[in-house]
Amino acid sequence: MTSTQPTDIVVIGAGVIGVSAAYYLWRAGHAITVLDQGQVAAGSSFGNAGLIVPSHVTPLAAPGVIAQGMKWLFKPDSPFYIKPRADRALTSWLWKFRAACNAEQAERAMPLLRDLNLASLDEYKALAQLEGLGFGFGKRGLLYIYRDEQGAQECQEMMENAHRVGLDARLVGREEIEAFNPGVTFLAPGGVYFPDDAHLDPARFVRGLARYLEERGVVFHSGRAATGFQMQGKRIAAVETEQGPIAANQVVLAGGAWSPAIARALKLNLPIQAAKGYSFMVDGASLQLTTPLLLAEAKIAVTPMGGRIRFAGTLEMAGMDLSVNRRRVEAMRKAIPRYLKGVNLDAVDPGQAWAGLRPCTPDGLPLLGRAPGVENLVVAAGHAMLGVSLGPISGKLVAQVVDGEEPSISLGLLEVGRFG
Repeated sequence: MTSTQPTDIVVIGAGVIGVSAAYYLWRAGHAITVLDQGQVAAGSSFGNAGLIVPSHVTPLAAPGVIAQGMKWLFKPDSPFYIKPRADRALTSWLWKFRAACNAEQAERAMPLLRDLNLASLDEYKALAQLEGLGFGFGKRGLLYIYRDEQGAQECQEMMENAHRVGLDARLVGREEIEAFNPGVTFLAPGGVYFPDDAHLDPARFVRGLARYLEERGVVFHSGRAATGFQMQGKRIAAVETEQGPIAANQVVLAGGAWSPAIARALKLNLPIQAAKGYSFMVDGASLQLTTPLLLAEAKIAVTPMGGRIRFAGTLEMAGMDLSVNRRRVEAMRKAIPRYLKGVNLDAVDPGQAWAGLRPCTPDGLPLLGRAPGVENLVVAAGHAMLGVSLGPISGKLVAQVVDGEEPSISLGLLEVGRFG
């Protein structure tokens, strides 16, 4: 029997993208039900680095990535690792990724990523003013610091790319890096500073916004997975769950790395691969950090969060596997003292690290817009490592698509069916 819940729109996924979409849809006057197989912010929205990064204008698929990746590809403790396995979807994804790693694709993507990130930052500033919604938002920029010549070159290229799309960035030496973080001793000789970047506590944001919405009538069903769909022609009539179907006029698929499996019930192919990342926390007493860091060669983010420090990093393609690879976490732990002096990592147990799955498309850009072949389905997935950074603007664009408005940012490069 179909639910009689007065729901206009069902949002599948209660991570940062799904909850952000629910917020902007609610603000537009819709009745919303949000479904998730787990809890709110239980996936990659929980333990990520919490960075808002206009600085990251270069997509995951960029010139030179293949050459660098080949050095790391099958090394289990490297920043980027692909677990060897027979998987047709992975093979197809890698072929498309290889095709997307070109200068022309990067040139088109960079202005779009700039616009999306800056718009999302503006939305975060507004959201931080909502009553009762504190989520540790801080705009202190980002320091991308290096240890060797390769890292220095990477920082130089990031700065040049930022300048090419009109963003502020400047090279800094060790003294200036330490001036941003008084009391912290750095071993890195230099880096690049991006003043437009910001940070937050991602779990506090997603859970706080969900709570805010629940208090205003949005319905959240945790532990209720979407298992299929009832169709009427080319339209979804209801979302099937083990607890019964829920009727909907519109459906938003924001299931992160689980989106492809959900979409298969609609015969819709979403080329998304899960990329596992890890994080762990340390007491902030041993590291009085105020400005977030990215450790260039190690690919580790360091973010202050409410008196503690989060270290997050690595990209491991091992399928839908949430087990913790201790070797990779230990590699992170060993890399940190090369950049920072006096950090107490003794209490870090690699086996207790958090792991989450980031949803990656072959060209490094999200899938956002109407789904081909299903008239009332909007997809918002495939944000890779930028889910938190692009959460609010993705939610706002979803609401505009649902309501048939002209999107405030062109979605041409984000078309859901662009991979065929």
